[in-house]
Amino acid sequence: MRVYPGQPYPLGATWDGRGVNFALFSENATKVELCLYENEYATRESHRIALPEYTDLVWHGYFPDLRPGQVYGFRVHGPYDPMNGLRFNPKKVLVDPYAKAIVRPLRWHDAMFGYRIGSPKEDLSRDNRVNDAYAPLCAVIDPAFTWGDDRPPRTPWHKTVIYETHVKGLTMRHPDVPEELRGTYAGLASEPIIRYLKELGVTAIELMPVHHCLDDRFLIEKGLSNYWGYNTLSFFAPDLRFSSFKGRLDPVREFKMMVRALHDAGLEVILDVVYNHTAEGNQMGPTLSFRGIDNPSYYRLHEGRYYKDFTGCGNTLNMLHPKVLQLVMDSLRYWIQEMHVDGFRFDLASALARELNEVNKLGAFFDIIHQDPVISQVKLIAEPWDLGEGGYQVGNFPVMWTEWNGKYRDTMRSFWKGDGGLLSQFATRFAGSSDLYENDGRKPHASINFITAHDGFTMMDLVSYNEKHNEANGEENRDGESHNHSWNCGAEGPTNDPDIKKLREQQRRNLMATLLLSLGVPMISGGDEIGRTQHGNNNTYGQDNELNWYDWNLTEENRNFLKFVKQMIALRQSEPVLQRRKFFKGDISRNIHVKDVQWYQPAGIEMEEPDWNDGLARSIGILLDGTAMDELDEKGRKVIGDTLLILVNASHVEVPFTLLAYLPGGRWELLVDTAESAEKEFWKGQDVYPLIPRSTVVFKLMASAEDPLFCPLPAD
Repeated sequence: MRVYPGQPYPLGATWDGRGVNFALFSENATKVELCLYENEYATRESHRIALPEYTDLVWHGYFPDLRPGQVYGFRVHGPYDPMNGLRFNPKKVLVDPYAKAIVRPLRWHDAMFGYRIGSPKEDLSRDNRVNDAYAPLCAVIDPAFTWGDDRPPRTPWHKTVIYETHVKGLTMRHPDVPEELRGTYAGLASEPIIRYLKELGVTAIELMPVHHCLDDRFLIEKGLSNYWGYNTLSFFAPDLRFSSFKGRLDPVREFKMMVRALHDAGLEVILDVVYNHTAEGNQMGPTLSFRGIDNPSYYRLHEGRYYKDFTGCGNTLNMLHPKVLQLVMDSLRYWIQEMHVDGFRFDLASALARELNEVNKLGAFFDIIHQDPVISQVKLIAEPWDLGEGGYQVGNFPVMWTEWNGKYRDTMRSFWKGDGGLLSQFATRFAGSSDLYENDGRKPHASINFITAHDGFTMMDLVSYNEKHNEANGEENRDGESHNHSWNCGAEGPTNDPDIKKLREQQRRNLMATLLLSLGVPMISGGDEIGRTQHGNNNTYGQDNELNWYDWNLTEENRNFLKFVKQMIALRQSEPVLQRRKFFKGDISRNIHVKDVQWYQPAGIEMEEPDWNDGLARSIGILLDGTAMDELDEKGRKVIGDTLLILVNASHVEVPFTLLAYLPGGRWELLVDTAESAEKEFWKGQDVYPLIPRSTVVFKLMASAEDPLFCPLPAD
């Protein structure tokens, strides 16, 4: 086999049309061997060739006789000294950190454990029984793909509605998706799914992890698997699980076809990415890639031997090392430039910001992203917490970043549960959480508003269970969050009580309406709109079954709720006042003679300071004046929208609410009533609206022909 010196960059396996260049970073290795296989089923390598050159800490070589589809791995030589963080073992076949395709998943074996606490002699990663038959293998790809006129939709943040979903969960039980495509990228790109998403009205799908991941051994032993996928092995390769094709390089091509189809429908693709840790776990985990290539470079270590764990997954990727930073940046650019994705949601993003032990929002990771001409131009979403000390960083991420707003979630759940003393918090979160995002120059879209997500109760379960029911996970219900701010409406789990069922439907409408009326970017947890239930399990990460797969056989109640969600999304997309790009000011400017937002008591008078602190109050009116937005559209024209009046009542009693006489001769048109109790469509100012217990109402101001577009506030 011919081998030339090659180049140290780009890292990974690169086909240039004539041959393949291999480049692997390892600061502490003494030799790197390229292992070639006849196919992904081979139990032994056909060739083992030492990479001939070592330049700038990179081992490299060029092979003019190799082509795309070549299956490969690495053996890396060096000192085995786990007390000082070094865990080289040439008996292990290792995955290329830059592999673009994984063609064989890991097969668990008793000898796949890594370091077992105790004597170094007990380290099973040096066991002779570990051989090629069990190791994941990589393949060289040809990146060529016919993208045609594919362009990113670039939906502005203020018009974005995110749909968080799972490739398999969304498609596995859909009756109109061909059976052979269910659970795959091709299934997600199928006409029935795209039509459904378009009719729903969302603008972006946020896919739970699609980087190639591993099933944890402890899940395999319990008959489960890592369904969610937050256990990454390869930061470049699309997950083999979701490919409908059988060819070696088909997952890459199929993923690109999916993105192209979604873009053609105007839908953005956001990936949930896990750069905070890897699937190798702690010192007892398997040696599969990074650990065997250069353990102290890739991982945060304590006293050389143990792994710092800010993630709860056994290890933390070492973002202090320049080559690890390069790995992450190269991965992000690859998914943008080669795979055409539109943004990323960063799992446990606080772990990426840790310098030493502290979370530092000005860490190198953020500095590099901000100056990167590619990554800085896509949507960037942080999950702003990790499991380490000081890891809860909601509101503390830099400009350009948006954040999952956990405070919004908790406030809205508690408010609709009926907890008191929350009017001020409700208003702040409803208005975009300016306390978290305005002072550092960010806009309302910095708040990714959500009430439910993949982690926790579904919306149906949020109104059906007081307690988690995670027995199916095999941990005696110890796992999962115990404080869910949920309320079962009077019965735990399924019930035939018509009053409880009616209240649950009403509460679902309240929660969804609040989400889609709030300032910020709404994120819907996929399946909530069709009443998806996990039967009280709030931690279904290991359940690759009907607990997670969407049930498309809808009851009448769920068909009605889906219709309601579509109407609410359409309302949001049609009303500029619900898509503001600036925070509310709440005062009268020199150019605009009305307030952009006003908060009202049920008596129809504006809230005053003591009213916000009334622990018994659970009702409020919100006036959003569409003539006072003080914003320009893309063509520089002043944005003028409808004026909306939103009434909410989270109490258990009816509240008579006096409607405002806001515009002489104007009327209020009823758009939404989550209690579905209104007897007429149009109401006048000073009419008293009977606001049903636990309900939300939305009115639109209808001006008479002779009235101006807005009405100045009366002089004192």
